[in-house]
Amino acid sequence: MQASSDTTTPASSPPLETPRWWRHWLLGILLPVYLLTTFVGTLARVDGQSMAETLHSGDLLLLLKYPRWLAVWGVPLAYPRPGDVVIFKAPADSPYSFETVWGVAHRPYNVKRVMALAGDEVAIRDGEVVVNGRVVFQGLGEEGFLNPQAPLRVPPGKIWVLGDNRRLGESLDSRAYGPVDLRDVAGPANLRLWPHPGLIGPHPER
Repeated sequence: MQASSDTTTPASSPPLETPRWWRHWLLGILLPVYLLTTFVGTLARVDGQSMAETLHSGDLLLLLKYPRWLAVWGVPLAYPRPGDVVIFKAPADSPYSFETVWGVAHRPYNVKRVMALAGDEVAIRDGEVVVNGRVVFQGLGEEGFLNPQAPLRVPPGKIWVLGDNRRLGESLDSRAYGPVDLRDVAGPANLRLWPHPGLIGPHPER
């Protein structure tokens, strides 16, 4: 006679609940960082020599984004100012505004100086930038020069920018692609954090 054996099926264990504390911790870290870098400011590194001798490749700048957002929200403020160093994307309708990386064309951010605002008349004559009949920024860009440019009235909602490096071929700016739309400007970057911390000048008297 064969003895019967009792068999039992182990009860299924309740699924382990994933701890949720780490989600709250991660959200508590990432959300403030996102809001800070999107609406307040972030870091920007200079790549190239278009702003020499003021800035050089590798310089670390503080990009302030809140002036742009305040302007978008209708808060009255002096933004941008003539002489500001700004970070922006060049006009999308210009072939000078794109570069190709790994076969993909994109519009990189640029760093230049604001020379004229909407409504200003800007021209280049005798190697000098003339805004509304006044010469501004004499002496920037040692060993360099500027080709003549006929007077241009900057359209509404745009700015006219120029690199401090006036050597031919060293700076693609509004001389090549025209005025820049304010919607493409990320904000001013007038403070260098490294390697020589301090404000970036000069600002013209207007």
